[in-house]
Amino acid sequence: MDTFPDLGSLTDQELKDLIKQLTEEETEISYRRRILHGKIDILRAELVNRLRKKDESGELVITGADVQQLTDILAGRVPASDLD
Repeated sequence: MDTFPDLGSLTDQELKDLIKQLTEEETEISYRRRILHGKIDILRAELVNRLRKKDESGELVITGADVQQLTDILAGRVPASDLD
């Protein structure tokens, strides 16, 4: 982990550059987090689907098509116009 710089010793441009760098890093981390949450949702949906199939008297709420559609959305394989 990098130590936090002595802010008093940084120029205005260095402060701006550091803000930009950290903002970009935060954006990347947020994107990665959303992808991970999507994958977790897909895995949970698959688990629920399997559990529902085991109970033959239960009605399937989540289908394989639902899981595939979510997978396609998260992978960016669905045009934005199809998401509305």
